[in-house]
Amino acid sequence: MSTLTSTNSHTSTCAHSCRLIHRGTCAGNTGACAYTNCHLRRHPPKAQTICISPGSPHTHKRTHKHIPCNSSTNLENPWPRRVLTQCRPLQVIEPQEVHTKCNLGYLHTSHCLASGEVMISSLGDPKGNGKGGFVLLDGETFEVKGTWERPGGAAPMGYDFWYQPRHNVMVSTEWAPPNVLKDGFNPADVEAGLYGSHLHVWDWQRHEIIQTLPLKDGLVPLEIRFLHDPAADQGFVGCALSSNIQRFFKNEGGTWSVEKVIQVPPKKVKGWMLPEMPGECLEQVGNGRPLPEPTPSPPGLITDILLSLDDRFLYFSNWLHGDLRQYDISDPQKPRLTGQIFLGGSIVKGGSVQVLEDQELQCQPEPLVVKGKRVAGGPQMIQLSLDGKRLYVTTSLYSGWDKQFYPDLIREGSVMLQIDVDTEKGGLKLNPNFLVDFGKEPLGPALAHELRYPGGDCSSDIWI
Repeated sequence: MSTLTSTNSHTSTCAHSCRLIHRGTCAGNTGACAYTNCHLRRHPPKAQTICISPGSPHTHKRTHKHIPCNSSTNLENPWPRRVLTQCRPLQVIEPQEVHTKCNLGYLHTSHCLASGEVMISSLGDPKGNGKGGFVLLDGETFEVKGTWERPGGAAPMGYDFWYQPRHNVMVSTEWAPPNVLKDGFNPADVEAGLYGSHLHVWDWQRHEIIQTLPLKDGLVPLEIRFLHDPAADQGFVGCALSSNIQRFFKNEGGTWSVEKVIQVPPKKVKGWMLPEMPGECLEQVGNGRPLPEPTPSPPGLITDILLSLDDRFLYFSNWLHGDLRQYDISDPQKPRLTGQIFLGGSIVKGGSVQVLEDQELQCQPEPLVVKGKRVAGGPQMIQLSLDGKRLYVTTSLYSGWDKQFYPDLIREGSVMLQIDVDTEKGGLKLNPNFLVDFGKEPLGPALAHELRYPGGDCSSDIWI
């Protein structure tokens, strides 16, 4: 389901829902673009603008929303009309077309390119094995053109990607093969090395991998962001299972490196559902060493990250711990925590989990209740306004994992929340008057995931 939500600083309204054609489809990271990934930005000294921003006298506008579907493998293109009260499916690219032309499936992240084409990452091949390739669509007809990478040149696994043309580079991440992750999380799969632990550096012009970076203490690198500055040669990636943020950067010799800059401490608990996956032992799993006797300790599980448009703040969500964080990255090598807010999660008071040791909190956070509704799940996908002042949050990760970690989400549906951001001193504050409750959809509870601003947001555009 694609939903158009009308919002202001005090209220929220679900204006219209557009049902996806394939029932049971899990939508991935959507793209709202029509050649806008090369947004107009006056960035000295040599700003190149191949594509024109909305509102300019030129013809390029945000008229289409691309929805990769990583369970059914199809791609749907709802079209927002001029008045944002309706959307309709304009085109559906069936799985068979992607399978035949690309030998890829389980599509995830979409970005528009300066050429006008749309590029979409994949998690696997049509049979659910790991395969990190990229599907190219024609920007006018949305016809599947083939793969972006050279034949036989896909990465072993895939998930997210970001490119930086001035440095002739793209970097992609890894989750796990679809057959491994689709039905839920099994700690034994981590120990068996079935989850991702590398970044892949690609030559942007030659469309091939030139370097693979093993992540020290980094397991399951998901969302990746270069700094917005088109001349920047560094960025950040969130490693979900090891609960840390790693900075990747270009060396003087032209190679790339990565280093850990933020670590979310594990919390020793009682009553955690997966005692066989202790958070403090993840480093040993990643290094191929055997696990010791388990101590229940759920990881934060960093599932999304964002950078503000001025490259000053980094945001990320800990889906299992339940907190959303803001860091000042004026010094990218030494991020400084400036804001933190708990929005549900698995360690709230009154739940099944009792925290025994916590390096950060004095007591367990209170359950979150907004406009009379107790929020199930934890902060997951996040999206920031262009001015950096409004941060929106949803609470569903992936249906198979929602069922395992937050079964209440399946019964009640997810929600969307608004966080007000202090862009001067830093800080996060919940808007108590804003709630979009997807548990009240006409066709039953829905699991809301990715968010997009119709006029652009802090992850919709890449500048060149």
